[in-house]
Amino acid sequence: MIPIKVAGSDLGKIAGESRSPAATALQYLQPGALNLTSLPPLSLYIHFPWCVRKCPYCDFNSHEAKGELPEKEYLDAVRLDLEQSLPMIWGRKIHTIFIGGGTPSLMSAAGLDRLMSDVRTLLPLALDAEITMEANPGTFEAERFTSYRDSGINRLSIGIQSFNGAHLKALGRIHDETEALRAVEIARSTFDNFNLDLMFALPGQTLEEARRDLETALSFAPPHLSMYHLTMEPNTVFAKYPPVLPDDDTSADMQDMILEATAAAGYRHYEVSAYAREGRQAKHNLNYWQFGDYLGIGAGAHSKISFPHRVLRQARYKQPGSFIEAARRGNPVQEEHEIARGDMGFEFMLNALRLVDGFDPNLFAERTGMSISAIAKALNEAEGKGLLYRDHKLIKPTELGQRFLNDLQEMFLTA
Repeated sequence: MIPIKVAGSDLGKIAGESRSPAATALQYLQPGALNLTSLPPLSLYIHFPWCVRKCPYCDFNSHEAKGELPEKEYLDAVRLDLEQSLPMIWGRKIHTIFIGGGTPSLMSAAGLDRLMSDVRTLLPLALDAEITMEANPGTFEAERFTSYRDSGINRLSIGIQSFNGAHLKALGRIHDETEALRAVEIARSTFDNFNLDLMFALPGQTLEEARRDLETALSFAPPHLSMYHLTMEPNTVFAKYPPVLPDDDTSADMQDMILEATAAAGYRHYEVSAYAREGRQAKHNLNYWQFGDYLGIGAGAHSKISFPHRVLRQARYKQPGSFIEAARRGNPVQEEHEIARGDMGFEFMLNALRLVDGFDPNLFAERTGMSISAIAKALNEAEGKGLLYRDHKLIKPTELGQRFLNDLQEMFLTA
């Protein structure tokens, strides 16, 4: 998922529960209330917080597994979390599910089957729901992945990162190049739909080494590719002890090479880091980028839930033990706040500007409950600087805007 940090607020309040109809109506009349004419599509994110070893570049909510995992206790808590969240989403269908981590492929086949059974029991799923699970090549077992598929997983996202043994070691990955190749073979033979995650601009990586990584990935004809530039995130080992990375010119050359090679192989660059064959875009991630809704359950998971007159963000307790205890007490939500009207334009554009093909201006009103005129000043400024193209049917970043996306997004902070 795309992580968005949330500030704390009223921890015990969920979706206006315990409000009288009069109080709710009064809230809707307050200045600054939004006016959403329809609710966006809803996705479900489920977090599995454990991994074999924390990678030095990773800033996700992952915890090294020590001894036997408390899988049953955790899945019990996830079910409680889901049950306690149901009043927020009554009557809404789930269009996509993403099981992320950590390393969800550490989960037993029986555990995953139980998790999917709980979800189906409690939630209405779209018939064509995309159900993705993240997997680490160091945890691949052909029989277990067949069981995952039989339990309902229909898309796999594999964290390859590189096919180069030296680079894998530098990244702290638990798999080597042989296991990476084997993992892709198992995925390709077991799943019709899968994604390969690769990284570039790695410590000591040359342009030719980045090219070989990509060529190896493309040789498997994956339906989807994610190509991430390695970044030094705060509070990681790499941030504290930064390795020597390729310079900006080399990184830019790698980016150009990726754009050319993926296009030549029939992949469409549809989002900053995402490339897909026709019809194979990641539906779950597209919902994020189009400012759709998502319920996040499990340790550290984030939610964005829309109501007719407000949009709510939540974050669960990060530590697995704290999350389990909080779920048992009846409220695993640690932080919660409504998105302020003044922040809505920035939050929408932060996501939507990642889409290479942009968005219909009408989508802004649908998802924010506000007129596009609310961000007119920033739109005019971005267009004037050549960072944005727009007409009455489309708003999208130009090629220059894609290159300087952070600068473009920041222009909407003061919209």
